[in-house]
Amino acid sequence: MITEIRDLPAILTAKHIANYLHISERRAYELMDLKSFPLIRLGRSKRVNRESFKRWLQENERSE
Repeated sequence: MITEIRDLPAILTAKHIANYLHISERRAYELMDLKSFPLIRLGRSKRVNRESFKRWLQENERSE
């Protein structure tokens, strides 16, 4: 199990995101469909750069 973002590969799939966030793969794909998500499309495949994903998480963190 991956607990640190730096342990993830440089290019992430929905499966990586699901495992890291402890969500379903289906939900990971839903996140990847958000306009704000830093998606890389390779044909029908969806990927994200690890550093872009890290920034996206930080930008979407709630501070209450």
